Amino acid sequence: MFFDLNRIRESSCCSLKTGTPYSVVAALVAVAIQMPHASAAEVTKEQQTLTVDATANSASDTAATDYSVPVTNAGTKMSLTARDIPQSVSIISKQRMQDQQLQSLGQVLNNTTAIQESVSGADMDRKTYYSRGFLIDNYMVDGIPTVFEGRWNLGDSQTDTALYERVEVVRGATGLMTGAGNPSAAVNMVRKHADSKEFTGDVSATYGSWNKQRYVADLSAPLSESGNVRGRLVAGYQDNDSFVERYSAEKKFIYGVVDADLTDSTLLSVGYEYQEVNADSPTWGGAPRWYTDGSLTHYRRGFNTAPDWAYNDKESKKAFVTLKQSFDNGWQLTLNGTHNETYLDSRQLYINGFFDKNTGAGVSSYADYPVVGGTGYNTGKRKINSVDTFASGPYQLFGRQHELMAGVSYSKQENTYYSAFDNISSESLGDFNSYNSQYPETDWGERSLSQDDTTRQKSAYVATRISLADPLHLILGARYTRWSTNTLTENIEKNNITPYAGLIYDIDENWSAYGSYTSVFQPQSYRDINGSYLAPVVGKNYEAGLKSDWFNSRLTTSLTVFRSELDNVAQSTNQTIAGSNDTAYVGKSGTVSRGVEFEVNGAITDNWQMTVGGTRYIAEERDGTAVNPTLPRTQLKMFTSYRLPMLQALTVGGGVNWQTHVWDDVDAPEGNGTWHAEQGSYALVNLFGRYQLTKQLTLQANLNNLFDKEYDTNVGNYIVYGEPRNFSLTASYHF
Repeated sequence: MFFDLNRIRESSCCSLKTGTPYSVVAALVAVAIQMPHASAAEVTKEQQTLTVDATANSASDTAATDYSVPVTNAGTKMSLTARDIPQSVSIISKQRMQDQQLQSLGQVLNNTTAIQESVSGADMDRKTYYSRGFLIDNYMVDGIPTVFEGRWNLGDSQTDTALYERVEVVRGATGLMTGAGNPSAAVNMVRKHADSKEFTGDVSATYGSWNKQRYVADLSAPLSESGNVRGRLVAGYQDNDSFVERYSAEKKFIYGVVDADLTDSTLLSVGYEYQEVNADSPTWGGAPRWYTDGSLTHYRRGFNTAPDWAYNDKESKKAFVTLKQSFDNGWQLTLNGTHNETYLDSRQLYINGFFDKNTGAGVSSYADYPVVGGTGYNTGKRKINSVDTFASGPYQLFGRQHELMAGVSYSKQENTYYSAFDNISSESLGDFNSYNSQYPETDWGERSLSQDDTTRQKSAYVATRISLADPLHLILGARYTRWSTNTLTENIEKNNITPYAGLIYDIDENWSAYGSYTSVFQPQSYRDINGSYLAPVVGKNYEAGLKSDWFNSRLTTSLTVFRSELDNVAQSTNQTIAGSNDTAYVGKSGTVSRGVEFEVNGAITDNWQMTVGGTRYIAEERDGTAVNPTLPRTQLKMFTSYRLPMLQALTVGGGVNWQTHVWDDVDAPEGNGTWHAEQGSYALVNLFGRYQLTKQLTLQANLNNLFDKEYDTNVGNYIVYGEPRNFSLTASYHF
């Protein structure tokens, strides 16, 4: 059996017999990955042909177990390999999520190259994520975006990955795909579909630390005799406590999809998903970092300031329909429609003050402001209706074949939030040194309307991949966006054209060099001291780098340098807008983020999978002030799995996530200057092992934070500890 390696850019995969000879990206990881020799597979420079014996795994088997995904629509909506996309791209496959037990979107992002987590301003569940120093505000499902607001975090990071085939992350500005957005990243979750004409399924049960129980069923079956109509159902339940005292959470989810081949060239997909996450006694913020005398506190990791009455409940409903029509000339028309509703119901308490080491009396960080905490009752609804349709396919010009993609989209997002707040004084709290978290619940009364806005985006976009020469391709594109919002105080409308250009040069059979440019357009929800909304953030995003793929993209590498230049970036004034509890902001120009990223991802051999990636960047304002210094400037993330050749039933692996120190200067007690908070560099080591008991039954064990590292995830005036050492055991049955 032979597979031609001459610039194959298709979805088929080939098998790598253990020990196939080649060397991978020494410059990227500062070490050479040299493969030993084997007789079953042989590559010669003259033939550039991989020979694989007949006992090798099938292409479909290797694709299902690889960490890499050969072909994706990420970045341009054209079906390309990662090597042909002139931006930094990471794809987290289903196998990687299974090996590492990445069961929520947040866990995926925590283990994705060049993504940083922040818990500032939210609770222990509702986390936010950043890349290149900026908030990730575009979360997509099957390419349709949801605009994320940090102020009202509806728990998007808790989305369960059991519903998805993979997660795609395109870093940098992604205006061609999303319209408005920060030059951070766009996260796309690709749904599972009913692709089996036979009854098949997977069921799993997990037990882990802190009484975690999790049960998932994933079933597929034909719904017609010929199999042209198929169905898939994914359902799950999870219940767990935490190392944080008195905290508990319950998650329920169900997803159903019907895929119907209306004709040989027409596919209709209709689906619905429901997710519910209910948390009791979740922390809102954390534990105070300092006493009033400036000495550090030493609260236990499980210390929880939340009372028993506190809760945070989220509910999400999503319905979608997709129609794909293929034509004989290679073109395809895609129509996507979705309706999403997400709900928040939350009553919580936070502590935000400095307390005397002896008396327990508290003060705030503001002069003449005797408030050391607060309670909040928040409810909200986010409703999104979106339609996106595009066509893509090849065309001939000047004797060469090129590709074209063009489409239009419309989205309407409605945000409605009600809230009630109450301040906590030092007198009402009492001696915090004796605080037992049983603060009485507030008599809430009537909640007020905090936000009621409707945001619409109407867009038209086009991109073409032009073959200038055999080794040289140019991607040109643009997106026109008409963005408007109606708020409680004003109506705003902005028009923007986002250009996109990328050049890819194939150096040889495996390596390419690329460069790309796009602009940044991001309307803001921040207001100035007069209550008026700031003008949109605008700027430019540049990237250049090297990419390679090996064995039909079963192994990919990338090295990227980037620079983002932004104007009118919101900066807090530490003042409050009159008549509200909102902080006033001012727009600053001259913000720059620049750095480097690298990643190696995929199959080293048939038995060895690996992902290793890292980043180093600097983000500063014009005067040299660091942007978001609580985010690590340097990171390295690695995870690998290895199936023992002498015992094929056993797979072992593990990984490490390392980051450099982070810091922040925060207001000292009663406005007396600032104090410096810092978390030193640290590494988290994880292990896993899986044993194939029978053809259908597997048993897997995962151990996280092997050395029980104690670390702070917030780095501000309060501390939020990360998870201590924990384990899980999972039994899975496939039929």
